[in-house]
Amino acid sequence: MSGPLAADGGPTLFLIAGEPSGDALGARLMSAARRLTGGKVRFVGIGGEKMMAEGLVSLFPMAELTLFGIFELLPHLPNLIRRIDQTVAEVMRVHPDAVIGIDSPGFTVRVAKKVRVAAPSILLIHYVAPTVWAWKPKRAAKYAAIYDHLLAVLPFEPPYFEREGLACTFVGHSVVEGGAGKGDGVGFRNRHGIGPADRVVAVLPGSRKGEVSRLLPDFRATMERLLPSHPNLMAVVPTVATVRDRVAAAIADWPVRTVLVEGDTEKYDAFAAAEAALAASGTVSLELALARLPTVIAYRLNPVTVALYRRLIRVKYVNLVNLMLDRMLVPELLQQDCRPDRLAMELGRLLDDPAARQAQIDGVAEVARWLGQGDTPPSERAARAVLDVIAERRLNGPQEGKP
Repeated sequence: MSGPLAADGGPTLFLIAGEPSGDALGARLMSAARRLTGGKVRFVGIGGEKMMAEGLVSLFPMAELTLFGIFELLPHLPNLIRRIDQTVAEVMRVHPDAVIGIDSPGFTVRVAKKVRVAAPSILLIHYVAPTVWAWKPKRAAKYAAIYDHLLAVLPFEPPYFEREGLACTFVGHSVVEGGAGKGDGVGFRNRHGIGPADRVVAVLPGSRKGEVSRLLPDFRATMERLLPSHPNLMAVVPTVATVRDRVAAAIADWPVRTVLVEGDTEKYDAFAAAEAALAASGTVSLELALARLPTVIAYRLNPVTVALYRRLIRVKYVNLVNLMLDRMLVPELLQQDCRPDRLAMELGRLLDDPAARQAQIDGVAEVARWLGQGDTPPSERAARAVLDVIAERRLNGPQEGKP
């Protein structure tokens, strides 16, 4: 049984995103699916600002799902369980052609498991393969038992899942479509009154409340340490709506001139205007690589959460740039190393040592090719894969071994 057709005969897609990076993926997927179907597609589900700009009416605010870490999650667990049940009920009501969970496995996998039991005819697709090559390799078999298809963003990922019987398509990393390498630095400086002698650092404290709270005090102290030797230093802080007020309050008393910006255009223009970046670990590190902006990566989690994770981690680095190159190109200062003196030393080196800057700029070019830069847009590959899986299901019914 296929899902209900959109009013014009196209498929219905139930999309679930739980954080800003997934919201961006979902929005690009929606746009590409609309192009490929000539507009004959219907979208329902959960998303943020970008997906809503593409026409999605979110079932509830995506911000409720933007959680990370065991101890950060526990106080919100009752509401999370309620939202899982609400989402499953909405899937049952809509009965779409496919449910597409976009990353955020703490929520999307739980929804998918319940949908698999309640409505086995609905296609289940997950966008962004879990990093089984980094930790918890048994997740490959777990996903194979739940999902019909997986969309991978890295070229080496499909074999991990195909050997478990899960069809997997490499689509490329959607970050290459964001325009991170096409910012207007001159225009940004002019708009914000930034002079040619000003030394601009892009400061990116993350998109989760916990990240912002943990990292911004150290980022402030880092800028304070650098100021005596860099009197024209200033910070540009790109942020997102979910944490904007929190970030604005935290940077109000910074010792250097600070400019808060919001939106991708301003963020990418800020990258082009900056000389270096100090950033929380996450998708933004890939955007910085595509922008060829030398970066220092920082991160800190609850110590107990880290102790549990360290027993499971199978890789040497947290930054995907370093992982793909298998060397420490971009400095990573994590946990006890994430402190102002170390951050200031590494950031100061990028500001003052042209050779160190150029080494990063040269090193990320290979990574950009791995991510799919310069090829068919990843969102188009992803949308085509989704539509092909739906077409095959409508034609042939469920695969053998699947419900």
